[in-house]
This record gives sequence, structure tokens and C-alpha cells, in this order.
Amino acid sequence: MNNLLGRLTWDDVKLFEVFEEFSIDSAVASGAAWVAVLGLVAVLAWITLARRWVWLWREWLTSVDHKKIGIMYIILGFVMMARGIAEGVVMRTHQATALDGGFLSNHHWAELFSTHGTVMIFFVGMPFITGFMNYLIPLQIGARDMAFPLLNQVSLGLTTTGAILVMASLVLGAFETGGWTAYPPFTGADFDPGPGPDYWIWAIVLSGFGSMFSGLNFAVTIYKMRAPGMHYLRMPVFCWTALCTSILLVFALPPLTVAGLMQALDRVAGFHFFTNDLGGNMMNYANLFWMFGHPEVYILILPAYGIFSELTSTFAAKRLYGYTSLVLATMSIAVISFCVWLHHFFTMGQSPTINVAFGIATAIIAIPTGVKVYVWMATLWRGRIRMTTPMVYMAGFFILFTIGGFSGIILANPAINWQVHNTQFIVAHFHNVLLPGLIFGIFAGIHIWFPKAFGFRLDERAGTITAVLWIVGFAMTFLPLYVVGLMGYPRRSAAFADPAFLPYMIVCLLGAFVLLAAFAGLFVTLWISIRNREALLVPLGDPWDGRTLEWATPAPPPHWNFPVIPEVNARDAFAREKAEGKPYVVPQEYRDIHMPPNTSSGFWVMLATTGFGFGMTWHIWWLAVASVISILVWYFIHSFRDHPEVVIPAVEVRRVNQAWIEAIDLGKPITRDHETGTKNRGYAATDMVIAS
Repeated sequence: MNNLLGRLTWDDVKLFEVFEEFSIDSAVASGAAWVAVLGLVAVLAWITLARRWVWLWREWLTSVDHKKIGIMYIILGFVMMARGIAEGVVMRTHQATALDGGFLSNHHWAELFSTHGTVMIFFVGMPFITGFMNYLIPLQIGARDMAFPLLNQVSLGLTTTGAILVMASLVLGAFETGGWTAYPPFTGADFDPGPGPDYWIWAIVLSGFGSMFSGLNFAVTIYKMRAPGMHYLRMPVFCWTALCTSILLVFALPPLTVAGLMQALDRVAGFHFFTNDLGGNMMNYANLFWMFGHPEVYILILPAYGIFSELTSTFAAKRLYGYTSLVLATMSIAVISFCVWLHHFFTMGQSPTINVAFGIATAIIAIPTGVKVYVWMATLWRGRIRMTTPMVYMAGFFILFTIGGFSGIILANPAINWQVHNTQFIVAHFHNVLLPGLIFGIFAGIHIWFPKAFGFRLDERAGTITAVLWIVGFAMTFLPLYVVGLMGYPRRSAAFADPAFLPYMIVCLLGAFVLLAAFAGLFVTLWISIRNREALLVPLGDPWDGRTLEWATPAPPPHWNFPVIPEVNARDAFAREKAEGKPYVVPQEYRDIHMPPNTSSGFWVMLATTGFGFGMTWHIWWLAVASVISILVWYFIHSFRDHPEVVIPAVEVRRVNQAWIEAIDLGKPITRDHETGTKNRGYAATDMVIAS
């Protein structure tokens, strides 16, 4: 039996740890495992009782519709975010008691900050931005779907595999303790022979392939599938940020994948790439990781910049100021992001000349970022701003992201960086950039495009309260870390001896609970909105007086997006059509539309790669081999099968489109002053002067 299960034994099951030797530390570990297991059981039971398995399989799990795949990415991000937020609260609670040693063991503390970072970067941030790019790119460029729909589904399957492996570490075994970066020697076989580093390696390597495939898919879609007349400089800024992000995904993920595979060879096959002996060099790992790691920061934040660009233009009722400047700034950030990775280890012994070169590059990359902030402010200047929920997030972003950006400029100086390196100052900076930049952008985007995806708006009052909680909670949780960092509190430390840190840690703890309330507020907002969805319906598809092509479709859009591929004659094409009084033009001719069929390929890839990753983690070699063989056999057979396209008859396309046009003709356009009220049915009256 032991041979069949590799090195997996009953002692590795965390569910029973608290019963064997009770402590707060074991209660936290076992409690997390029980929450994961019971949560999964509850979801499966709910689906079964609701008799939704067939619907779930046909409509979602086998769908290649880019919109549904995008939504599933975002749902995955929220599931993983629940774990990330919970771990953050536990860590802040521990730090508030860390003057006396805290209630977590040193090993458990190291596991927590390692899993928290891994989850939030790879399985919250990445699914969020990939979900938005999936949903919006084809709609904004006038396409019916992605260039490679099946590959899109496979990419989701690989990302889900990584998330499953990380979640499995809650229940079986343990996670690595080398931080979200998984630095050796902490993840080497000598230091940690257990399954923890292997969970990280295979979760990151397999999901990394999914992210790289997504980058290829997005780039080809934008290059090759733009509507007639959609020149590059007529694309929405979000598509520009998505294109640059796609290029970063293609070129930045391979170093991480290679580093992970080399680490696996060190652990499994006795190689010495990153060991202390026999020619190994741990600095090679640091270089490979951060060759990915710093472009990764911009992989996460560039799509959020695109959301903020669309947000400012729409909710200020103005054409985006400095469009070309934003495009050039985005491209500059993408290029320079490959030239700054070494600032992550100024203290590791390279020459002062190298430190100066990378310090200058780090300062330079702040210039195009500053250009973006000024462009957004100029767009808002003298605009007719509506302080809806997305604008509340934007206001919080302006304040907090600017603070984080200034701290980044400070850290670009190697002499200053040397003093605060590995202190809580770095933790404050990192969160100060990513949380307002990425998370606020994503939540603002959800409020903007949720009506497009589901046909009804989110409740404005609940959304605004939640946004304020996020802003206040963030300020309380992370701004005090700048102070304690300058006072000398080291990062990743399980305890501290200076009582001067304690008041700041208590404020951080209170802030963490505010963030927990904010996270709960997201679901309260959703629940209130579903309960009142009849009053919040926007089936006509344009609740915000949008400017880009996605708003020229019903809410939610049909599977084929557009009855005919639109022809674009200007930037902000839909806004211009509305300003000229000729939106919603009925096509002269309808034709049959050919769409890719549903497939279970992505689902089987997810099952097979999960089996492979689990087998490699626990040395269950037969499972790893069987998983590889199964996926090869599946695709061998799959390649010989016919896959006829789904044909939507022209009659059906005409029926759906004419029903929508007739509803618009019967509707009454609402002004901006009433867009958050019950009169808003998705037919916004255009501000003719500003739109023109």
C-alpha cells in the first residue's frame, strides 16, 4: 500500500492533527483543512441537490466561449482570494501577539507567508487579469472569439491544476517555506525533503504553461482578428495593455518554468543547479526567478491600468486625454520591465556599477507610470464625473498607489535599499503597489462590466460601502508597515523583541479585519444585487454610456457577440456613432455564423495534469506516468475525430438581433443623473457635445 501511495501516509492528513496534539497552531492548521474539505463537499452537494451537473457540464465546463472562460477565471480568482485573505488575517493576528512569540510555530508561520504570496500572485492576480482579457478582448476588437478557442480552454485547465495542487497542501502534507519566490536552499532536498516545495514547483510550472498559452492566444487574437478598420491606434487602451501583457507572458514565463524544472531535477534526480555544492549556484535561481518576477508585476498591473483608462473616460464623459501618450507609456513599461530585475537583490554582492545601472533603470520605469497617472487626472479634469463605485476605487487608487510609487522610487536607490532590504518597508511597498493597482482596478472593472456579463447591475450603495472598506482597510493594514520597517522590523520574522512595534501591529490587525469585512462585502453586494435583479436589469446593454464596441451588444451578449462583424471608422467607434445619431444600425444582410463546438479537452487536461502534479509531489510514480500516458492518448484520439463547427442560422441571428433592436426602440434613454436608479435599463442617453 505504501508503494502505491508513494510517500503519502495517514500522518500527512492535516484534518486530524488537532486531535493528536492540541494547540492553537494545530487548530489553525486543521481548521483550514476542514474548511477546505467541507467547503468542497458543500459545493458538490449544492450542485447535486440543484440538479445542475448536466447544465454545468454543457454550459460551462465544456464551453469554449471566451466570455464564459473569462468568467470562470474570475470565479477561480475569488475562490483562491478567500484563502489568501484568511491567511492574511491569521498572519496579522499572529504578529499582534508576536512580542511574546505568537501562537504559530516558526514553521507554520513560514508556510503561511509562502502560501499567501503564492496564492495571491499566481492564483488570484493571474486569474483575475486573464479573466478580464478573455472576456473583453474579442468584444472590444470586434471579433467573435479567441484565435484558438480550444487552447483557451486548455489554459484554464492548467491554471486550475495549479490552484488544486496549492489547495491540496492545506489537507495533505505541508507547503514550502521559502516564500512565494521558493528560494533555495529553503526549498532544496537537504533542507526540506517533504512535499511542500514539490507542491510549489508543479503548481507553478503547470499553471505557468497555461499562462504562456494564454499570452500567445491573446497576442494572436489582437494581431489577426481585429474588425475591419480597427487599426492599432483605434484600439481601446485596455486592448493595448492586454497586448503588452501578452508579450510579457510569452517572454517572462519561460525563465520561471525553466527555474522550476531545474529545481525539480535538483530534488528528484539529484542534480546540482541550485545547491551549495558540486557546482550549484543559488544566485542563478534568483536571477532566473526575477527575470520573470519583475515583468510579472507589470503582467498583473497593466490590465488594471487599461481598466482605469476605460473607467476615467466613461465616468468623466470625456474622450481619453493623451491616448497616444498612454499607448507609448504602456509599451515603454513592457520593455523596461525586463531591465530592472536585479533591484530585488541589491544586497547580494554584485558590483556597485551593476547596482547603479539597475537603480537607474528602476527609476526610469516610474516615468511612463507617472505619465499614466497624469493622463487619467487630465481626463477627469473638468469632466462630468459621477462618483459611482468604480470612481470610488479610482480615488483610493490615486492616493494609495501614488504613495506606493514614491516608495518604489526610494527603493531604486541602492544605498537606501540596502538599509531597508528585508524589512517590513518592502512588504508595505509591495502591497502598496499591487493591492490598489491590481485589486482596486479589478473590482472597479467588475462593477463596470458585470452588467454586460450578467444583464443586471450591482447594487450601488453596497458596492460603494465595500469600496470604502477596502480603501480604509488597506491604509490601516499596510501603511504602518512603512514605519516599523524604518524602525528595523525584519520581514518574514515570526517574532519580534522591540515593544515599540506592538501598537503598529495592533493597527495592522484591525485593518486586516476591515479587509476581511470588505471581502465579505463583495458577496453581500452580489447577494443584494441578485435579490433585487429585476430592478437592476439592463438588457439593452449600455448602462454607462460606454464608448467601445462591447457596449453595442445586448447584456449579456449572444454567443456570437455581433450579428455581423462591425466596421470601425474611428477611435471610440460606438461613442462616435451615438454622437452622430446612428447607433444600433440594422444589418442589411444576415449570414450563418460558424462557431467552434464545445469540447471536454480542457477538463481532461486539468484532471491529467493534476494527477501528474500530485504524483510527482508524493512520488506516486505510477500515477505520474499514467497521467502523462492518458493525456497523450486522449489527444492522439482527439486529433483523429471530426469536430464540426456549430452553425447558427442567419434566421436565428436575425431573430435575436431584431428583438434587441425593437426593445431599444421601445425604450427611453436615461441621463447620467439616473444611471444608478431603477430607470436604467441599459439605454443611456449620450452626452452629445462631449462624445463628439
